[in-house]
Amino acid sequence: MTAEPEDIISIGDRLLRQHPESFTNDFSTNNQVVGKMTNVGSTRIRNRIAGYITRKRAEN
Repeated sequence: MTAEPEDIISIGDRLLRQHPESFTNDFSTNNQVVGKMTNVGSTRIRNRIAGYITRKRAEN
């Protein structure tokens, strides 16, 4: 399964908007949270979403 970068960004932004307190600057923690909050079956896509969220949290 592949996902366009726009899809990763859209999902990541939506999760950050809906649950900002659930995410940290730690990739491993964010990866577990993304796994619980979504039904993404692909490990690679889940990792990409968690990585995007981690980078966004580090910016702020």
